[in-house]
Amino acid sequence: MAAARASLWAVCLLRVALATVYFQEEFLDGERWRNRWVQSTNDSKFGHFRLSSGKFYGHKEKDKGLQTTQNSRFYAISARFKPFSNKGKTLVIQYTVKHEQKMDCGGGYIKLFPADLDQKTMNGKSQYYIMFGPDICGFDVKKVHVILHFKNQYHSNKKPIRCKVDGFTHLYTLILRPDLTYEVKVDGQSVESGSIDYDWNLTSLKMEKSSVEPDDWNQAKDVKAQDWEKHFLDASASKPSDWNSELDGDWQAPMLQKPPYQDGLKAEGIDKDVWLHQKMKNTNYLTQYDLSEFENIGAIGLELWQVRSGTIFDNFLITDNEEYAEKFGKATWGETKGPEREMDAIQAKEEVRKAREEDENELVGKFHGRRNHFSRFHKRYEL
Repeated sequence: MAAARASLWAVCLLRVALATVYFQEEFLDGERWRNRWVQSTNDSKFGHFRLSSGKFYGHKEKDKGLQTTQNSRFYAISARFKPFSNKGKTLVIQYTVKHEQKMDCGGGYIKLFPADLDQKTMNGKSQYYIMFGPDICGFDVKKVHVILHFKNQYHSNKKPIRCKVDGFTHLYTLILRPDLTYEVKVDGQSVESGSIDYDWNLTSLKMEKSSVEPDDWNQAKDVKAQDWEKHFLDASASKPSDWNSELDGDWQAPMLQKPPYQDGLKAEGIDKDVWLHQKMKNTNYLTQYDLSEFENIGAIGLELWQVRSGTIFDNFLITDNEEYAEKFGKATWGETKGPEREMDAIQAKEEVRKAREEDENELVGKFHGRRNHFSRFHKRYEL
């Protein structure tokens, strides 16, 4: 049993070691974060970020992140990394967000952008691949967005996913797998999962696209069986020396075997299945079918609106390995979540104590005031 556990642990370590980390940001080097993150100047009224761990935290340095600082503002900031494609790979997006101000209306989500994003002019109209994270506004909107870009449109997950609404730091994780399944985790716990095909209502779009014939299909239908059979001719054969083209016609190499007409392929022409097979080799056509694969991911950003500022974003991670993301989450948020709540509880008790002292002092002041008033009245009465 011990040997089996050791072997399993070794496999897990190997998987983590083989993980590809495309982007990781913990803001552990002070103000140098400004060299990596670019504030958009598209609008002079955009709100500004600062590095802060907030009023309460689990670790003053490790819990520092990008904090919104101005009320009723739009925010736009981004960081670039080496472009990559998640084609055929798992994509994991993870980060922490803390609405210390007890969010009343505003976003806490992130966006993944193409590598050609103009960071200086980034705004709400900048095209993105994925939008993920919490959004809160009043009593009605308290959800986790998962929006994917497909066929030049943005598509939201049709399943409602509730976000956290308290003032503590929470860990949000999105996993997109190459088998077209997904999973959303909050604080390391799975809160939603399923099929990207169906939970985004994209199946009908796929079928709609696949049912459209190409412009040259009518021309393709005229291709005769002889053209198809050329693929089965004996390439090693040579024209006989006594072959007379004028008398015998054009020479043709002998067939190695009769070509198999499968999947409805008829001798008089090529069936559509053949066209589909040929087209599936074309990457431009394949992208029409890739619901969660993006060829040129190269930037991550915060583009959002907040009525009341104070949100802190931290522990950003983009990787292809679910186990690495889990370990990273435990090493960051997992280590500081407990102490953060303890500090908040201590501060709350201290606030209660001060409030009581203020109330008591106010009562004492009122009592002394009444006593002095009564004393003056009594003296006047004696006179």
